Amino acid sequence: MEHVTPAREATAELEAKGSRFLAVLVPVARFEDRLAEIRRDHRKASHHVTATRRMAETDAPLDHASDDGEPAGTSGMPVLKTLMGAGIVDAGVIVTRYFGGTKLGTGGLARAYSGAATLAIEGATLVPWHRIVTRVVKAGFADASALEQRTESLGLRVIERTFTEDGVTLVVRGPEAQVAQAPLPEYG
Repeated sequence: MEHVTPAREATAELEAKGSRFLAVLVPVARFEDRLAEIRRDHRKASHHVTATRRMAETDAPLDHASDDGEPAGTSGMPVLKTLMGAGIVDAGVIVTRYFGGTKLGTGGLARAYSGAATLAIEGATLVPWHRIVTRVVKAGFADASALEQRTESLGLRVIERTFTEDGVTLVVRGPEAQVAQAPLPEYG
């Protein structure tokens, strides 16, 4: 299965027997900050269940789930399994629950949490996942413009530009496979 990742945050809401479940699918780079914001903005919520899948250097997902006080295995793991089933990596889901007064039971909790996560995933823009790498490339002043155009045509992003007495040094970021298929020449 090819991995995908969200292009941006996606949200959804589900109600089950009076309880509200607010789900947010977040790119992993923003996950911790977004969780802190949600905890701050939803202080009266009963639980903030989380699940994340981060790609390791070995291209194997590192999975984590937290029930945040719900009965063990009834919330975090069902949300994580939803991410796994969709092939999503480098992302996380936060599901905030406002208790509605009626207990859902273990099966009901699992269905509600995974259902809210599924709704957020269905509303997301998912794109193919690629490992993002950084590379340093150099060019003399005469070739600097051509290097910038080549970088742009490959869809790579310049994250740092340094001018030296010999020319320009660029630090570029982009998908590893794309950089490997069309390597940027090093001038100098």
